[in-house]
Amino acid sequence: MKKILVLHTGGTIAMQEDEHGAVTPNLVNPLYSTIESLSSIASVVVDDYLNIPSPHMTPSLMVNLAHRLKERVESEQLDGIVVTHGTDTLEETAYLLDLILDINNPVIVTGAMRSSNELGSDGPHNLISAVKTAASEDAYGKGVLVVLNDEIHTAKNVTKTHSSNIATFQSPQYGPIGIVTKRGVNFHHTPAKRDCYAITSLEKRVVLLKTYTGMDATTIDAISETSIHGLVIEAFGQGNVPPTIMPALDRLINRGIPVVLVSRCFSGIVQDTYAYDGGGRTLKELGVIFTNGLNGQKARLKLMVALEKTNDNDQLQTLFLT
Repeated sequence: MKKILVLHTGGTIAMQEDEHGAVTPNLVNPLYSTIESLSSIASVVVDDYLNIPSPHMTPSLMVNLAHRLKERVESEQLDGIVVTHGTDTLEETAYLLDLILDINNPVIVTGAMRSSNELGSDGPHNLISAVKTAASEDAYGKGVLVVLNDEIHTAKNVTKTHSSNIATFQSPQYGPIGIVTKRGVNFHHTPAKRDCYAITSLEKRVVLLKTYTGMDATTIDAISETSIHGLVIEAFGQGNVPPTIMPALDRLINRGIPVVLVSRCFSGIVQDTYAYDGGGRTLKELGVIFTNGLNGQKARLKLMVALEKTNDNDQLQTLFLT
């Protein structure tokens, strides 16, 4: 029987709703009653590592989490790991773990959209599905995976798409790579490649901004007065911005501060297609770094990680097209 670590970090999956409808952290994790029923699936070890709402999660805590997971895998000969997490920042924690956690053991991140005592609570079922996936031989070597609602997603592609629906986690363009059924775990896709960077801490400050009509250089200039090390811009469509912010972006790049471009669209990638002022081609000529389908919050994390390895704009561009 596989030995699986279930590490808790908090979130809705570990909360309860009171008589007034307020959902708050619970002193005793309600998932313990579910853990007891997992004995037929795996030998489960529990680690009550954190108990925080997911908006309280930070990149530093994510890095510490990665260190803890690696240490426990190496010291206890674990076959797989399940991390329970709040859904608001679940995709960011999963992606950062995928970027810096250099182990091949299955690492599954799961959560819940409904607290433990709400009608139709999805936490227990998601935990069971996650443990099944972590114990699956086919999950080995696929990087960090996200399992909710009986679907298996890659950390790179998955995102939260609905504020309350239990089917909120989806992978735009690509879809899930597998499903969990009563009979077992079935993968129908395999990730082609995976980035992994050996870092021990994240010290760089990266800001994420979304473009909007009528946007001017004021906000970017104000941000540039702070001690930032990088900027991610969520651009229109295929990667276009208001022409009024071009001078501010140029000033940042000339100061050696990398600017990374993503699309604010739900699907698609940025491309250097349009040659008008503020279009993708003019941004490319300016030295803006183009991504290959990452959303804004994940591009920010990747830039933070990449800046720990290099400040060279050409090298950063190569890393973001991987």
